[in-house]
Amino acid sequence: MNRLPRLLLCSLLALAGCATHPSVLTPEAKAQQAKVAATAPLLLISIDGYRADYFDRHLSPTLEQLAATGVHADSMQPSFPSLTFPNHYAIVTGMVPDHNGIVNNNMVDTQLGKFSLKDRSAVRNGLWWDQATPLWETADANGLRTATMFWPGSEADIQGEHPDYWKKFKAKMKPNRRVDQILKWLDLPAGKRPTFLTLYFDAVDHAGHEHGPDSPEVDQALRDTDAAIAHLVDGLRKRGLFDKMNIIVVADHGMASVPKENHILIDTLMSMDDVEPVTTAGVLVGFNPKLGHDFNAVEQQMEQPHQHMHCWDKTRIPARFQYGSNARVPRLVCLADVGWSIATTESLAKKKGHVSLGEHGYDNADPKMRALFVAHGPAFQRGIRFHNFPNVDVYPLMAHLLGIRPKLSDGRFEDVQGMLKQ
Repeated sequence: MNRLPRLLLCSLLALAGCATHPSVLTPEAKAQQAKVAATAPLLLISIDGYRADYFDRHLSPTLEQLAATGVHADSMQPSFPSLTFPNHYAIVTGMVPDHNGIVNNNMVDTQLGKFSLKDRSAVRNGLWWDQATPLWETADANGLRTATMFWPGSEADIQGEHPDYWKKFKAKMKPNRRVDQILKWLDLPAGKRPTFLTLYFDAVDHAGHEHGPDSPEVDQALRDTDAAIAHLVDGLRKRGLFDKMNIIVVADHGMASVPKENHILIDTLMSMDDVEPVTTAGVLVGFNPKLGHDFNAVEQQMEQPHQHMHCWDKTRIPARFQYGSNARVPRLVCLADVGWSIATTESLAKKKGHVSLGEHGYDNADPKMRALFVAHGPAFQRGIRFHNFPNVDVYPLMAHLLGIRPKLSDGRFEDVQGMLKQ
């Protein structure tokens, strides 16, 4: 985090003959210090693509033990679209993608240009992320140290701030090394040790895309990821921290099987000459009009019923999706039915048969998109099963656990309050 404002404040107070010596701390400052010191650490873990019912495969014994002695939700509903970056940012801001500004993994902004999750310069540009405030910034502003191990948005300088500790994303970093970094941060002296931390695993999602959700490869990724969480739990126990910190394990979305032949060729249904180059592809495809072309005619044609796909002008997207008001949402949006994907003849040919056998981004109410939620720690009830709830509710829950006032959000604390001890 940028500490310059704090350093300037300390300098000014020092010139006034006060701030740096503990004996001259005001009662309010002492109370704040005591509150920070007493706050139980909170670790937020994401297992990308861990569909809620993967839990029933009994390949995650560590997660099962956390659930048995904590809270296990039937599922957690992702925000729409059920994609990686939009939902990770929804979880830490409490705002659905249409409100947090990350409306897709790939998008266009009239001022900023194009965004892609593979474009590292765009990912690290805070202007893409500043329509919402992530929890690590609010925690920092309340005197809590923060650390993020690969969370979308954490590499960007958002509203002038970073987490106190963060790492550039390295896809090849092994799960246990990611855990080891979390443990190293927890080994820091009390004044430097983070209170809010995030941890990210992606093997389950990759296996689901490459081989499909029902594949042996997904099962192995579940085992491997659970082994990394077991390594984490063992490290926390050795440090005497396991029973003293709150742990929340979530997924950003689920995964659906997509047979190789299930492709909707969008260029056979509309003229690509009338639209700007496709801004998104796959499950959710967006189109903006090309200057001088009659886009009303395009929309009228595409909003007619189509097999395996629905298209809407952004102002007519069904209200339950909470999507379409943000300027980054393309004017025309087409959503594939679960189990289908949208492509052009050219883009499909370029893949040369190498297509994803698993996809997400579909209707966020579909059971195959539902995500994992497990919580464990001193603040949570033991051994309870909780109902399905929207993922934006995790944000006010975490703010409550950290003892800080959350920003205004789409989340509702009262909907998840029942999982906490009274």
